[in-house]
Amino acid sequence: MPTLAERMEHHQVLLYLAAIVAGVGTGLAVPDVGPTLEHFINPALGLLLYVTFLQVPAASLVAAIRDGRFMTAIVVVNFVVVPLVVAAMFTFLPSDQALRVGVLLVLLCPCVDYVIVFSGLAGGDARRLLAATPMLLLLQMLLLPLFLWAYMGSDLAAIIDVGPFLNAFGVLIVIPLALAWATQWWSTKHTSGRRFSAGISVSMVPLMMLVLAIVTASQVPTIRGSWTSVVAAIPVYVTFLIVMGVGGVVVGLLLQLDTAGRRAVIFSGGTRNSLVVLPLALALPAGFEVAAAVVVTQTLIEVIGMVIYVRVVPRLVPPTNKRDREHEL
Repeated sequence: MPTLAERMEHHQVLLYLAAIVAGVGTGLAVPDVGPTLEHFINPALGLLLYVTFLQVPAASLVAAIRDGRFMTAIVVVNFVVVPLVVAAMFTFLPSDQALRVGVLLVLLCPCVDYVIVFSGLAGGDARRLLAATPMLLLLQMLLLPLFLWAYMGSDLAAIIDVGPFLNAFGVLIVIPLALAWATQWWSTKHTSGRRFSAGISVSMVPLMMLVLAIVTASQVPTIRGSWTSVVAAIPVYVTFLIVMGVGGVVVGLLLQLDTAGRRAVIFSGGTRNSLVVLPLALALPAGFEVAAAVVVTQTLIEVIGMVIYVRVVPRLVPPTNKRDREHEL
């Protein structure tokens, strides 16, 4: 009989959708709870990323870096193709600076959490994608300020404070990664460490549900009060999902990846890091509250898009050899 953790993992997509619905309902029913819940976003995210990193042995990071073709595809699709696609769409955005900053923040940063889940459901190589997570987080935090400056120019200095970027880098990358590696070392030396690692690893789905619920509940009141701006961003997000689906297929073909690798690249290019960049949007100065609402809206659109991706991507990238075909039967 499957354990509770196994049942949750099997039904995790439905559970994530339920968490979002619960968050939306809470935000609408108790709008005053938003400011309080915002204080829990960073700790919950940090814990989620700690558990994510815990599943990536330090040795696998070395192996991932050596997997040059796959890593090249991941970097190209996220830090070459995506910026070009965003640049093409940027001119069609309304002139509202807060909306533009929100769209840029979320679309320029690749996802590092539930992309692994959705990619795996579609037959993508979740293991290699998981191993690439620390590199993706590091690169996006280093490159995001440069990308924002390229798009916003001189307007950027008056809007963006470097402090939240440094804080996010420490809280969401350095600390969780260091703690994960320390836990891995502990688990190799002591039975108690192995038990702890095994126990906390099954909390991945509940933690993701918690983060999604907190984020949506805290931001729904802002979305409700900024409906015009939110609606303007929706076509951009839908277009992005469609274009990056095609872009991922092309990059995977050009680099001659296997079926699982190509599918993983498509998901990596299409999913964005809305949960991690939300604290950056919340740290923007007064008058830019819409940016956070625009970021959360992308999450809502993306989760629906990922459910569609899970159905469509295996058709876009069918098995290319007998072993792949047998694996999917």
